[in-house]
Amino acid sequence: MEDNPTIPRVQRVIAVLWPSFLVAGAATVMFFTAFDPHDLADLLSRGASSTAIYSIGFFFFWSLTVSACALSCYFQRPCDRARTPAKRA
Repeated sequence: MEDNPTIPRVQRVIAVLWPSFLVAGAATVMFFTAFDPHDLADLLSRGASSTAIYSIGFFFFWSLTVSACALSCYFQRPCDRARTPAKRA
């Protein structure tokens, strides 16, 4: 059963993906302002281009923020056990 039938599933998915995309973009900019991608390329693998390192960094930050947004949405739902009063013996 759906939590809120008035909000379509696509809208709920976009409500998680869009803010996480924006935060991942900002995190990528801040991270690569402090760290040089050529130095990271030497640590990760030889011959990786700056574009590849930027892409890996962006998708890493996006996966972190998607999981944080999704968990926030998940934990906003009420728990069925919390709504039913405890039975006393």
